[in-house]
Amino acid sequence: MSQHPFILPTPKAHRERHDTIDVYRSAESPEPARVKQPIVVFVHGGPRPPDVDDWRPRDHPMFVGYGSIVAERGAIGVTVQHHMDTLAHCRTAAEEVAAGVELARTLPGVDRDRVALWFFSGGGLLTTDWLRNPPSWLTCIALTYPVLDTVPEWGVDPHVDPVDAVRSVGQLPILLTKVGRERPEFIAGVDAFITAAAEAEAELDIIDLPKGTHGFDMFDDSPASRDAVTTAIEWVLTTTTRDLP
Repeated sequence: MSQHPFILPTPKAHRERHDTIDVYRSAESPEPARVKQPIVVFVHGGPRPPDVDDWRPRDHPMFVGYGSIVAERGAIGVTVQHHMDTLAHCRTAAEEVAAGVELARTLPGVDRDRVALWFFSGGGLLTTDWLRNPPSWLTCIALTYPVLDTVPEWGVDPHVDPVDAVRSVGQLPILLTKVGRERPEFIAGVDAFITAAAEAEAELDIIDLPKGTHGFDMFDDSPASRDAVTTAIEWVLTTTTRDLP
């Protein structure tokens, strides 16, 4: 994964490493607060590039940036490391993500009943179980340039199907950031997901970046890209803290 910088300034944050997750807390208040804080969990994409042996997406400046920003804004940022070596490993990766989320919910100072999940790129395939049967503590799902559909030659487990799963999501809020300059097979999956969500009357909001590319938050430092990221962060935090005093 390229070490391209994140397109937004990264504030200082207190970063902790716990097994498969990194935890970001406010640099001003690194100790667990008396008031429980909501969690925003970031799930990187995949599969692992074939020429990269030491694959550590949670160390990428982009995920450090996302985690640090939500920490500065009063939430706890969490990045989860999974090991999707190929798309055939989606089920294993999904289990790793679920374990990482449960670990995050046990941390001191967290509001275990307010958790947002944010998936990127190939990580979109790992939303299947969360969409199909969302737990009561899940406040929302965000998707950024996601892969949401599969083709037979990818060898993905048939159970992995976000397009079908979204039909069962109920009223869980979903945010989709879609880009116009995308691979055709990815666009087809996003379009199918949007159609299925509309048919199910799901609560889907869309940030449309017509000139955006896959990985725009690393590779396209433009006003439109920065605005898309800022809007998505605001949406997730507002949704996750809804009804709090």
